[in-house]
Amino acid sequence: MNSWRKNKTQNNMFEHNKITDSDLHIKIKKGEICFGGNQKLKIYGTLKCSSGKRMKRENRVFFLSENDAKQNGFRPCGHCMKSEYQKWKNGLI
Repeated sequence: MNSWRKNKTQNNMFEHNKITDSDLHIKIKKGEICFGGNQKLKIYGTLKCSSGKRMKRENRVFFLSENDAKQNGFRPCGHCMKSEYQKWKNGLI
């Protein structure tokens, strides 16, 4: 089993502090990581979100899809995913 698989947790959630930066960049370029999240706050968003870039590495997790984030109990970010956040806030998702 490769080191990447060992760092994968349930429902396709990957912890930033358990992956090397080079492995992370490769996975992003291959499209295997598309969203980031804050494990402590249970919020997910785009990889380009300014809020996500400021969080501590030990709190950061990654997902392939929005569905993976939702399955892990995360909600959309109010900064980079405004329409999804409003749907969540209004109880539509």
